[in-house]
Amino acid sequence: MVDFSAGISSLILPGGRSIAEALGSEDDIRRVLGQISDAYGFRGFLVLSIPETGCHSLSTQALMTTWPSEFLRRYDSAGLIDGSPVVQRLRRSTIPFTYDAHQLARRRLDGKGDAAVSVFETAGLPRGLYLPVHDASGRRAAIAFGGSRELVSSDEMQALNLWADLLYSRLSEVRVRDRRGPGSLSRREIECLRWAAAGKTTMEMARIMALSEYTVNHYLNRATRKLDSVNRVQTVAKAMRAGLIN
Repeated sequence: MVDFSAGISSLILPGGRSIAEALGSEDDIRRVLGQISDAYGFRGFLVLSIPETGCHSLSTQALMTTWPSEFLRRYDSAGLIDGSPVVQRLRRSTIPFTYDAHQLARRRLDGKGDAAVSVFETAGLPRGLYLPVHDASGRRAAIAFGGSRELVSSDEMQALNLWADLLYSRLSEVRVRDRRGPGSLSRREIECLRWAAAGKTTMEMARIMALSEYTVNHYLNRATRKLDSVNRVQTVAKAMRAGLIN
């Protein structure tokens, strides 16, 4: 078991593997982020591409998350991204910062403060922090941890920031590696396609695989891109012809 509160000064796992060697897939990275979230008492995490000006959807920018899918739906339905003080800050700064939904609501200039508080409170994410990160190619993102615990200390912030940098860099490396042909479909992508071929809906697959609907759609969309398909039906057909699923 890794002591996440100790930072990343000692990144050796049982068996002599380094953290980087152990993080061979997105599932591995998701699992570690989930363990960090639990270790620090958060409700969950969000890996977010920094929304560009003109982007009106938070859900399309979510690369990986355990925040409730209903949170993303309600956030986008209320049109909260345009006047978000958090998004504005992420666009101009690379310094980690904490958030409190009630304090942020008072800084909104679009009259949607109460709606924003409701969305975060209902999801159990009234407080947390955002950690701006970037990969070797300069792509910018942020990893957020949210919940109802008290705001983190400076020591916790420093440790979480180190983990965020490491895990986002590794996530980018894994995604670049996985942008190959049909044979590079991950175990989760193949599993989702098998259930799709069996006629299961996204909601049913999420329940069977103990994942969020967002995560299931993410795997299916990624498989669709890898197989150069135009929709889920064609993706399943191509996977069957390639012998990737029965």
